[in-house]
Amino acid sequence: DGCGKRQKLLLFFLGGDFGGCPHRYLAKLSSVGSISEEETCEKLKGLIQRQVQMCKRNLEVMDSVRRGAQLAIEECQFQFRSRRWNCSTLDALPVFGKVVTQGTREAAFVYAISSAGVAFAVTRACSSGELDKCGCDRTVHGGSAQGTYVQEQEGRGEGRAEWSGCSDNIAYGVAFSQSFVDVRERSKGASSNRALMNLHNNEAGRKAILNNMRVECKCHGVSGSCEFKTCWKAMPPFRKVGNVLKEKFDGATEVEQSEIGSTKVLVPKNSQFKPHTDEDLVYLDSSPDFCDHDLKNGVLGTSGRQCNKTSKAIDGCELMCCGRGFHTDEVEVVERCSCKFHWCCFVKCKQCHRVVEMHTCR
Repeated sequence: DGCGKRQKLLLFFLGGDFGGCPHRYLAKLSSVGSISEEETCEKLKGLIQRQVQMCKRNLEVMDSVRRGAQLAIEECQFQFRSRRWNCSTLDALPVFGKVVTQGTREAAFVYAISSAGVAFAVTRACSSGELDKCGCDRTVHGGSAQGTYVQEQEGRGEGRAEWSGCSDNIAYGVAFSQSFVDVRERSKGASSNRALMNLHNNEAGRKAILNNMRVECKCHGVSGSCEFKTCWKAMPPFRKVGNVLKEKFDGATEVEQSEIGSTKVLVPKNSQFKPHTDEDLVYLDSSPDFCDHDLKNGVLGTSGRQCNKTSKAIDGCELMCCGRGFHTDEVEVVERCSCKFHWCCFVKCKQCHRVVEMHTCR
């Protein structure tokens, strides 16, 4: 919702709405530059004491947490770029307004992509050698996994393969995300509806990485042949993680709290729905329509948003503009055209001008 410019300062929400306090977040990390001193951890307002302690013990990891936060916001905004709620960040606290302090499916996605972003960035830092505490995952060397993979390759006549190289240490990234991101909910006993929802969606975000790990290989041999392969396990691109979680958002399950013995759990509100899995997103509250400007609740509305006149989907002018109608303007677009490759080695293009119609919501 809204068309405002992206913030220069990174604002990142990672907390719950407990004790009547909605302002639980990891905020303005990029405004303090590199987190290299313990004193900096104390200045990160919004962290609970256990998170501050983790920050001090893991200073070298905190820059990766910051990168993960930025990654999560960018992916959220990409996935929802054509929706009424487009994951806009606000110069207000919490960063996404009350959209994420309420138990909506939008909040479910924010928690999931945030948890995944931290796990992804920390794992990437491990594999790139940035962190002393972790490195590549060497547990995939040898064993039955190697033998199975070699047999599959030899069955296709592709020569010998073995696990080698630098496998992404997803175990460390996931463990850090669980410890740092989940600690707020767990510190409250994880018994409230919202705590259970947050913890579930945090884990669903990490599952989106774990369940989409892939095998990458490099061929070795004479003249580009593939007589021998070295293979390793790698994380999917974060865009793939975002795509998976967006699908989970569209199929999210509305839940309520129930008790099994002395354990409180979340179950589908409609008993006719099948139980959700660990990979699914869950939510407690219905979402607003995001049509009208309501800054108090962090909703910017859709006035001024660009829409697609010919689309019948949510990006179409009828749905995006909530029936208010839209403006049509002619704008000149400058594009590269008539591109030719010149030996060697550059591409030369002309600039072409064309007039297109742009539609924006009233």
